[in-house]
Amino acid sequence: MRAKKELEAQLKPVEKHHDELPTEPFTETQMLEQWVKYANRLGDKGYKILESLLLLNDPKLQGTTIVHELPNESSKIDFEGEKHDLLGYLRGKLHNHNITIEVTINETIEVKKAFTTQEKYDRMKEMNPALDLLRKTFDLDL
Repeated sequence: MRAKKELEAQLKPVEKHHDELPTEPFTETQMLEQWVKYANRLGDKGYKILESLLLLNDPKLQGTTIVHELPNESSKIDFEGEKHDLLGYLRGKLHNHNITIEVTINETIEVKKAFTTQEKYDRMKEMNPALDLLRKTFDLDL
């Protein structure tokens, strides 16, 4: 009986205490990169609705809390179903187990679609202001 208990103790998975889990700092850019990768992976698997919910707008980082705005309650319910897996993915990739995700409802969200080349350029310039400097330095047209 003692040998059986020792064997069970050896086979029992070792659980790390919360204090031992990594909590490396990360930037909003790193978080957004992993967020988009996860969304693309969902899209590749055929979960297009969840992919669009993740890519609807860019989440904001407040400390280790990721705040994501969704347009209505039904999309929040869909997102909540995937939230646990997303949280595990982000915690693993960013090496920080203090990450939490907060979902807020904003029914006035405007989806920004860029159709013309000028709108596309303006949208990219919003994401990376250095793009304007690059365009001016090399005297590039739109």
